[in-house]
Amino acid sequence: MSAAAESLSWDALPPPARAALAGRLAGLYGHDGDAAAFDSLAADKQHALLLFAERLGELGLWGSVVRVANVYGEGGVGLEFEAAADFSPALGAHPRFTRRFARHGDCAEGFLEKGRARAALHILRPAGPGRRWAAHFDLHSPLASPASALRHLYAERLRGRTPDWREIRSALGRAGEGFGGVVSG
Repeated sequence: MSAAAESLSWDALPPPARAALAGRLAGLYGHDGDAAAFDSLAADKQHALLLFAERLGELGLWGSVVRVANVYGEGGVGLEFEAAADFSPALGAHPRFTRRFARHGDCAEGFLEKGRARAALHILRPAGPGRRWAAHFDLHSPLASPASALRHLYAERLRGRTPDWREIRSALGRAGEGFGGVVSG
């Protein structure tokens, strides 16, 4: 296990990070506002949340995230959220996403990020009513190549090993920076 992550605080986040998260964290784990919710998160969850906000923002999809419902950064890097009604059509039309091999049996729909061998997004909508979605990063993309698909199957399915936020951050090519190099850990 690696060293403990540096805990961040809402007030110390750069303005672009606070702006990206504003209005999306209220109610998370019972907290009334964004600052209280963010500050209550364990450091691994704070860093994972910032990775999602930044990556989905780069893809033009963060604006469709209405409210974050859960986030995890160890034992897999994931996010559960409520999305705007246009999220599924936006993913379906996005050139970086495909439905191919993306849906799990218990989900209504799924999308995999194309064109990334490492730290590829996998976004799923569970079956049932509502606009609840879940997203996680696959360390090895099942779509990038046959070798990458085998690495994905071996690591995640056979060994049951999922990446932590540090591995995803490294695979995304971020050497500790986030939102302009200000957030590190």
